[in-house]
Amino acid sequence: MRNVGGEYVTEAVAGCVETLRPAVARDWARLRAAGLEWSVHETAFHIAEDLVAYAANLAGLAQDDYVPFEIRLDDGTDNSGLLHVIEATGALLSAAVRTAPREARAFHPYPFRSANREGFAAMGIAEVLLHTHDVAGALGLTYEPPQHLPEFVLTRIFPHVQPGPTPWETLLWATGRGELPGRARLTEWRWNNNLVHTTERLTLQGITPAAARDLVMGGDGGFLWLEGGPFEGTREAASFLLKAYEGGVHRPEFGVFALVRKEDGQAIGGMGFHGVPDEDGRVEIGYDLVEGARGSGYATEALEALRAWAFAREDVTSLFATVDRDNHPSQAVVTRAGFRRVSEDEDGLLAYELPR
Repeated sequence: MRNVGGEYVTEAVAGCVETLRPAVARDWARLRAAGLEWSVHETAFHIAEDLVAYAANLAGLAQDDYVPFEIRLDDGTDNSGLLHVIEATGALLSAAVRTAPREARAFHPYPFRSANREGFAAMGIAEVLLHTHDVAGALGLTYEPPQHLPEFVLTRIFPHVQPGPTPWETLLWATGRGELPGRARLTEWRWNNNLVHTTERLTLQGITPAAARDLVMGGDGGFLWLEGGPFEGTREAASFLLKAYEGGVHRPEFGVFALVRKEDGQAIGGMGFHGVPDEDGRVEIGYDLVEGARGSGYATEALEALRAWAFAREDVTSLFATVDRDNHPSQAVVTRAGFRRVSEDEDGLLAYELPR
C-alpha cells in the first residue's frame, strides 16, 4: 500500500485555497464560521496552525507533547497572505509525511497519545476539509472535496464510524456537521489514531480499515513483511475487521494488530481479537506468524502484551482461543501465556481459556 498521505495533504490544501480565494476581498474577521464560535479569519488561521503543528511533531518525532512554538501572522497580513500561509504550512506537512520513516510515531494527545505518518496526514486533511467547509458556509461559497479525501480520513482515523452514503456526508456527520438517515446528530466526537502496544522486541500496530482493505485485496497493508508474509490468517482476520467496519461494529481497541519487529521494522504476523467482549466479558483472541519468525517466542511475547492490556480493562473477564489439535506450537504459545484447555469439539479444535 503506497504512502499517499503527503499527496492528499497537498490536494486538500489546494482545494481549500481554490475555494476561498474568490472571497479574499471580504472582511473575514467580522464573519463567524458556520457552526463555530471562531470568525472566518480565526478558523482559516487555525488550519495553518494545525498543519504546521502536525508537521513539526512528525518531523521532530515529538514524544510527550507538541513541539513548543507558535506561529503568528505579520501585522497587516491580508486574506491572500493568510491563504499563502495555509499553502506553506500544508507543504510542510506534506513533506513531513512523505519523508517520515514507515515506523515513525509522534505525539498526539488522543486517544492513544501517538500517531504514525498516515495518522498525521489524515488529521491534517480532516482539519483542512472540515474547516474549509465551515469557512465556505459562512462566505456563501460552494465546497465539496473529491470523495477519496474524506474516505482517506475515515478509513485511517474514524474506524469506529460506519460508512454512510458518501464519504463526505459520513465525515460531516461524524464531526457533528451533518445529518445521516437513521443516525442521531452528534454533539461530541473524536477521531481515533491506531493503537500501538509495545513489547521488548515488537510493536503491535493496530490495523486500520484502509490497511485491512489492502490486505484483503492481496496487498501489504502498508507494512514491510518478512518473506512469506502476510500469512493467510492475517488476511482472513483483516477481512473480518473490514466487515465489522462496514457494519459499524468495529472497535479499534479490539481489532487486529500487525506484529512488527523493532530491530528491522519487518512485520512478522498478526494477532488480535475477534470482536468486542460478550455480555459476560469473554473475548476471543487469535494469531499467526510468518514461518520464518516462528520458534523465537514472538507470539508468546505479543500474547502476553495483549493479555495484560485486556485484563487492565473492566469490560474483560476472560480470554479464550481455539487451536487445532495438531498445531502443537500454537498450543504451547497459549499454555505459556497461562491459558488452560477447557474443551475439544468433534472437528479437533481445542478451546483454551484464561480468566482474569
